Amino acid sequence: MNRKLFFFLGPSIDRKMWGIARRKALQKVLPAGSVSQKKYTTAAKEMTVREALNSALDEEMSANHRVFLMGEEVGEYQGAYKDGRYPRVFSRNMVLIDSRYSNYRGIGVGAAYYGLWPVVEFMTFNFAMQAIDHIINSAAKSNYMSAGQISVPIEFRGPNDAAAGVEDARGLLKAAIRDPDPVVFLESELLYEESFPISAEVLDSSFCLPTGKAKIEREGKHVTITSFSKMVGHALQAAEILSKEGISAEVINLRSIRPPDRATINASARKTNRRVFLNMESFEYLDAPVERIAGADVPMPYAPNLERMAVPQVDDIVRAAKLACYRSILMAATASFGRPPTPRK
Repeated sequence: MNRKLFFFLGPSIDRKMWGIARRKALQKVLPAGSVSQKKYTTAAKEMTVREALNSALDEEMSANHRVFLMGEEVGEYQGAYKDGRYPRVFSRNMVLIDSRYSNYRGIGVGAAYYGLWPVVEFMTFNFAMQAIDHIINSAAKSNYMSAGQISVPIEFRGPNDAAAGVEDARGLLKAAIRDPDPVVFLESELLYEESFPISAEVLDSSFCLPTGKAKIEREGKHVTITSFSKMVGHALQAAEILSKEGISAEVINLRSIRPPDRATINASARKTNRRVFLNMESFEYLDAPVERIAGADVPMPYAPNLERMAVPQVDDIVRAAKLACYRSILMAATASFGRPPTPRK
């Protein structure tokens, strides 16, 4: 059997032996207990994104016996990125499957038809295309095609992007699991080990964020920057740089891409009259063309130097915000024959 094919179909003996040998080697050179699985703690009022996802899934599986996780290596190997896997405590809530993605996504949809609440994991969301028929035609359309008689409470999750911090990771994962309709929840292996401050409110087991509700991360009055996921951090860094040059940027964390919080976005655009990225609903309130920052239209590269060129950076956001502000000031000044632009009421 082709080794690569065997690797995808399930854990091989070679991989098991390599893992055991690696653990033994680490135990010889690292302090006792440092090799064991990391557990989330609230003592320092900080939590990693991985821990936030773990705790959210833990609490949802404890609270609802119908919630179960299915995916590759979610038991013995704790998943591809060791996030949210509980082989001993929740073995009855877990289904270990092979990598025939279209097959077990269909099984997940069937389980949702039956009244269960499956959390179906992709090792990486690139593989979603192999199961797109079940995601679109079986999961997403069933409620409409049955005139509301069939509910499909299924969540598809996997690495592709991420929540902007632990509050979003915890609150939105819980919301996705509880939603009676299909939800796609995107994560990022790049943020799993990043730590963020966390409050007692977020740590409460009842904490849950509503879908379709954005968060204003930073107030501003000159330009609105809307973003989501890891780019929110870039936007906040850009806002800090802009503030030193006299530009007050308002940063909005979208949280949900669909449905978007149009009310929050439009209210901000009508306040600042300039927007970096988004839709045309407040076009008549804008004093400058909308500036949009997006990744390059190329396959995502693995080389770090090429990745930086393909993904928006802080400097790109600063440049776009300056362009929006300076362009609008220039146009207004020209229209008023050199007089300063009159502020919009």
